[in-house]
Amino acid sequence: MSNLFIKRAGLSLVLGMASWQALAASSDDFVDAATEAGIAEVVTGNLALEKSQNAEIKTFAQQMVTDHEKTTAELKALLSSGKVQGNPVATLTEDFKEEIDELAKLDGDEFSEEYIDDQVEAHEDAVDLFKRYAEEGENAEVKAWAAKTLPALEHHYQMAQDLDK
Repeated sequence: MSNLFIKRAGLSLVLGMASWQALAASSDDFVDAATEAGIAEVVTGNLALEKSQNAEIKTFAQQMVTDHEKTTAELKALLSSGKVQGNPVATLTEDFKEEIDELAKLDGDEFSEEYIDDQVEAHEDAVDLFKRYAEEGENAEVKAWAAKTLPALEHHYQMAQDLDK
């Protein structure tokens, strides 16, 4: 097995980990997963803006940064409104940091391929997470936010798949 394959599998696992942790649909788990995934999207998007040489990937990465900063801010505002109990994740876990550090070691086409592969998997997981919470979540306010956010995540997933071809 190549070292690159192991790195890809590890980053995809970590980016998707936040989503899979919250499948039970508890509000705290969902908020943790959504905020951490949002932070990771911003960090990896900024990294792609810096490291990718592909204009389409840079456009996609900028949209990921813009959209995920917006949705993270919306969720934090919802939490600070008092309608929802919970504390958003403020920083990435060590697992996320380590895997993003591995992605940062790549350059050029290798970086772009890895970034898009990770985006496909991360957004597939995010769509599943948000869909489940929108349908089964325990907090009406967070359910409404998840349902409102879901179409953008589905669009991100489709964009990532299109870039992965």
